[in-house]
Amino acid sequence: MAQFIRIYEENPNPREIDKVVKVLKNGGLIIYPTDTVYGLGCDIMNTKALERVAKIKKVKLEKANFSFICEDLSNLSDYVKQIDTSTFKILKRALPGPYTFILPGAKTLPSVFKKKKTVGIRVPANNIALEIVRQLGNPIISTSIRDDDEILEYTTDPELIHEKWDNLVDLVIDGGYGDNEASTVIDFSEEEPLIVREGKGSLEIF
Repeated sequence: MAQFIRIYEENPNPREIDKVVKVLKNGGLIIYPTDTVYGLGCDIMNTKALERVAKIKKVKLEKANFSFICEDLSNLSDYVKQIDTSTFKILKRALPGPYTFILPGAKTLPSVFKKKKTVGIRVPANNIALEIVRQLGNPIISTSIRDDDEILEYTTDPELIHEKWDNLVDLVIDGGYGDNEASTVIDFSEEEPLIVREGKGSLEIF
């Protein structure tokens, strides 16, 4: 059964964040709030945990398109090839925020992602997610938890999420009601930016 802990976004309790980080370091899966929908995640350095997420999502790990939740843009070069100044300025302007930027992957990506030409980078405007990554010391992966409901694409109530995912993950964070609109996804891996998905993030950042 998954742990269910309440963390307040305005002022995340360090002891509660520490509990989450311990679960991640032990190869656990968590469901956590972002500035858009709730996400399913694990430590990007833990292959077994990544395989569990891929199995849940019914995809092969090497083909999975998971985003990396980063604390900020300071260690971007660990995961992304050098990007031009104009692209970096857009990232700086948009983040933290409800965007996923697809960028060319670096050769220094964790081994399971080595064959990936691109990587999705997220810096959500959510203190819970950012504190988890900060304390962990490296990104966690993120993949949205979709709902079977035909009307609502994403579950927003943490208690219902815990009920549904209790036997699949190790910890669910109640960070308040989530959003029902995913991030805007923009592909910067080619010469011209491409809007892959229009979501919560405004396109006026361009």
